[in-house]
Amino acid sequence: MQEKRIYLKEIDPVEIYGANNLLIDRLRKHYPLLKSVVRGEEIYLKGEEKDIESFEEKIYALIETRSKKRKLTADDIDSLFSEEGDGNEGKEDSANGNDIILYGNEGRIIRARTKNQKKLLSSYRKCDMIFITGPAGTGKTYTAIALAVKALKNREVRRIVLTRPAVEAGERLGFLPGDLKEKLDPYLQPLYDALQDMIPAAKLKQYIEDGTIQIAPLAYMRGRTLDSAFVILDEAQNTTIGQMKMFVTRMGNNAKFLITGDATQTDLPSNQESGLTKAIGMLREIPGIGVIEMTREDIVRHKLVEKIIQAFDKME
Repeated sequence: MQEKRIYLKEIDPVEIYGANNLLIDRLRKHYPLLKSVVRGEEIYLKGEEKDIESFEEKIYALIETRSKKRKLTADDIDSLFSEEGDGNEGKEDSANGNDIILYGNEGRIIRARTKNQKKLLSSYRKCDMIFITGPAGTGKTYTAIALAVKALKNREVRRIVLTRPAVEAGERLGFLPGDLKEKLDPYLQPLYDALQDMIPAAKLKQYIEDGTIQIAPLAYMRGRTLDSAFVILDEAQNTTIGQMKMFVTRMGNNAKFLITGDATQTDLPSNQESGLTKAIGMLREIPGIGVIEMTREDIVRHKLVEKIIQAFDKME
């Protein structure tokens, strides 16, 4: 017998349960051997693993359906188990459920969309430290942050730590206006952007204020031991070898470390070797450490991005 808790963080539970729990009770009837208890945003499940996985898939399919229409009905429940009719959304999710990472704001599905993004999900289940390399637009940072938010929601970790090296890419920090935070915020903005897709604004603000989510430059990691944390080092091609060693040795118990970067876009001085490429070469054969190498085929931005990167690669 297995147990699991599902948390409906990004949607009003009543929209899924229905008035007087009519919708959730209708769903339960399809799982007579599965114990399910709903309390607010939490659904507690106990039973066979296959029943739990199927029930969870149906809940996520209902959330997706709700994002496309004003209100759920009993027919939406029945269509999840029908071979015909309007149940395509549910059947698609059931077929590809392993690719779904989480549901973001307004029920938006965030899933692994490419071959190597799916490899990342598989590696994540087996490895506690993963290096993710590849060109711009392949979803390295976005997918990593989605995995972090999922781990936080599932209470697998107590906090998320996001960090970047504050390397001057064509601008000098000293000449930028404002205090240190204001100078650094432009470097960290892509991390905020991804979080804002996945966590409601008020909740995100609370998480940042109470330290559940910490966003800071890499220099602030020195001397820390990061236990029960999901830690992402972004733009890691701009770390020196010393900085990379400092970072990877911060790993504490029950921690996940994801390191992302594009070795072709380093802003380090020409005489400095990137800590990202050096670390991958040294560590990739260690059990428990994964390396995912994304390519142009994984680009999920505008279709022109792949052609632009191809043109620059050809010139270089």
